[in-house]
Amino acid sequence: MSDPLSLTFAALADPTRRAILARLSEGDATVNDIAAPFAMSLPAVSKHLKVLETAGLITRSRTAQWRPCHLEAAPLKDANGWISRYRRFWEASFDRLDDYLAELQAGDPDKKS
Repeated sequence: MSDPLSLTFAALADPTRRAILARLSEGDATVNDIAAPFAMSLPAVSKHLKVLETAGLITRSRTAQWRPCHLEAAPLKDANGWISRYRRFWEASFDRLDDYLAELQAGDPDKKS
């Protein structure tokens, strides 16, 4: 799997990684800060961070001893764009279904509520 959208969705498939992204949406954080609410080892958290970094969802920098993680929004914007196309399709489909159901109810007085 090497295309950016697939990497993004694979990274988002895990609830721990989604929670990490939610934390980083509040601001940069160190691995220790990110790991604090989770009942897992630092190496396990680091593995999750590596997946997020590979997907381009976070970047890590180094400032002296502090290695903050930073949320990168571009891949999420791309994923949202892809999802939006399908949202429009489903919304249009539901609108057509609503119209059809309204026609059915108009034609059968027993089905009116």
